[in-house]
Amino acid sequence: MLHLKTNIKKMKKIVSIVLAAFFLLAVKTNVNAQTKIGYVSLSEFMPSMPEFKKADTAMTDFRNALAQQYEDEKKELNEQDSILNSKDTLKFTKAQLELKRKTFGELYVKVQQFQQQASEQMQQKQQELLAPVQKKALDVIQTVAKENGYAFVLQKEALYAYPNADDLLPLVKKKLGLK
Repeated sequence: MLHLKTNIKKMKKIVSIVLAAFFLLAVKTNVNAQTKIGYVSLSEFMPSMPEFKKADTAMTDFRNALAQQYEDEKKELNEQDSILNSKDTLKFTKAQLELKRKTFGELYVKVQQFQQQASEQMQQKQQELLAPVQKKALDVIQTVAKENGYAFVLQKEALYAYPNADDLLPLVKKKLGLK
């Protein structure tokens, strides 16, 4: 009976060791399988997306509209400046001249503020237009990574050095139906 208990204990130890070894092997295999690394260049494939081209066209239209508005305001400012620097100022009363100078100063400030606001509006519009394009691009990258067993996908432009990895650009373009 004592001999049987000793054998059972030995068998339990052997089974435990075999199970532990099997578990460690399975974990190691699973870790190795999940460390597949890829990279992709967003700047290389996003411009070829139709959504990006639409966003770029809309951005150009917005930029042109702001530029036209700026030119109109600048033209008005230049006209006021010309009036104030011409000989015609002699025909204005002191009060009229003071009012024209005040108007010119206000226009000048308005043009300066417009430049700053236009820059901010451009950034907001760009973010608004590109956010859905970037989301779609990232969703496709995640789908491609998942379908092809990649645990990590790095942005190529953000790295100076990286381990051996696969360029997912062809797979991503294929998924999007791009050439």
